[in-house]
Parts: sequence; C-alpha cells; structure tokens
Amino acid sequence: MYDNYAVKSVELHLFFGRIMKEHALFLRAGFTPANAPFSAKAEFYKQEFEKLLSQAITLGNCIVSREVLNSGEIVTEFTALAERQTEAFTGIRINREITERELRLGNNCPGRMNPALQSQVRALNQRALVLLNGLISFKELILQNVLSCKMFTLNYPLLIEHIIREAKLYRDYVGMLEADGDLNGESMLDIECFWNRIMMEHALFIRGLLDPTEEELIQTADEFAGKYSELLEACRDAQNKTLDTASLTETIKFRDFKKAGTQGIEQCGIRSVILPLLADHVLREANHYIRLLKYS
Repeated sequence: MYDNYAVKSVELHLFFGRIMKEHALFLRAGFTPANAPFSAKAEFYKQEFEKLLSQAITLGNCIVSREVLNSGEIVTEFTALAERQTEAFTGIRINREITERELRLGNNCPGRMNPALQSQVRALNQRALVLLNGLISFKELILQNVLSCKMFTLNYPLLIEHIIREAKLYRDYVGMLEADGDLNGESMLDIECFWNRIMMEHALFIRGLLDPTEEELIQTADEFAGKYSELLEACRDAQNKTLDTASLTETIKFRDFKKAGTQGIEQCGIRSVILPLLADHVLREANHYIRLLKYS
C-alpha cells in the first residue's frame, strides 16, 4: 500500500504535467518568426514537461486511483488523434508514445511494490517546482511583452493570464505536498471559485476562436460564459457554503458541449481556428473539475 503523498503527487503530475507541456506547445504555435528565441524556449519547456510526465507514468502505473483513471482527465478517446492532427498542422513534434502509455495505465496491479517510490516522487516534485518557476516566469514575460506592444502572438492576453494561473495552482499543489504530504490546504469553495473561472474563460475562448459563421455554437459558448459568470459571482458571495450541485450540473453540460466540439473539430465538421489538441485539452480540464466535484 503506497502512502497518500506518493499517490497524490503522481496523480497531480499526470494531469498537470500534460497541461503544462501543452501550454508550451500552444505558446510556441502562437509565436511569429520574429520571436524565434521564444519559440525555442517554449519547445524547451514542452520537452521538459514531456520528460516529467513520462516519469510520472512510470511511477504511477498500478498506484493511480480508479477515479482518476476513469475520469478522462489524463487522456480521452480523442487525445491520440488530436495529437496526430496538431503535429501535422503545426509541424511541432509531440511525443505521442506518452499517450499510448497513459492508455495502458493500470490500478492495483498484483505484486508490484516499489520501496524507493517515495524518494523518487520527492525528486520528481522538486524537478516540477524548478520547471514551474521557470515556465511561470516565461509566461509572465510573454504577457508583459504583449501588453506593452513589444510582441505579437496569436494567443489572447487573457489566455496567457489563464495559463499562468493554472501553472501557479500546480506549483501551489506541489508545494502543499512537499510541506504537508497531502492536498488539504484548500477548501472546496476555493476549488469551485478557481475552476468556475477557468470554465468561464474556456467558454470565452471557444466563442472567440469559432468561425463567425458558427452562429449557434457561438451563442451556446456565450451562454456557458454567462452561466459560469453567475456561478463565479455566487461563489465569491458564498463564504463557506459550496455550490457543488450547481457547478457540477453546469460542468457536465459544458463537458458534453466540449466533447461534441472536439469530435467536430477532429472530423472537420466545425469551422474554427481551434487546434484539435486545444479542444481535447479543455475537455480534459472539465473532466478533472467534474471529478473534484464528485469525489473531493
């Protein structure tokens, strides 16, 4: 039986490590030729988080909870194709073996015990903190350059702020695990406030990245943005009372919308400037939030 520290750490990296490597890919895809050094730096972080994620998969096989494995937050039925298409569209190489290995992850494998697991996880956590400090600084520099008209990127400033917040949350969680061995330092209300904001911004991004002719989808995305804005306002006013039922109901609906959207983008049935992997990325984040609402 492995301790909570090791299991929670590995589960955290399996979700957020993939999110970070994809952030780096999206940043790289959004730079122009004038910012080649920034493209190279983004590629560096993509590769480093691929290495971190690969190590998390090695350590996590057989110890990850069934809830996490079945949640769709690590990988979905769309991820493999989304990676192939995104690699073809951008020319940016993706280590697709990672997805194949994630699809084979198991739970409670008989006879597998690793006495060195805790020390290996501690080393992985320390490596994650170093990488996150660097990646956060890199994202903040990009945002500063964009807002001061020193750089143009195809990524919205709000999207850059959005991915900074996610990286800081990841760093905070790794810090909690290293300090206390668990993730009990945040209330469910705080979690709802954070993820309702993330979901609201997803809806805003989707609305802005759809082709203007996709009027029905734009309207639906706008409605989700409005619903999450209301939930976020209620969350801020709730003090100690959670909104988990309302948040869960809305996020399941939004997850289904994202799922249909990911399939439509992969099948070229939706006009947009949304990379297939970005569609799958926001779907996985909705799946993660649903698991937190159901099991936290």
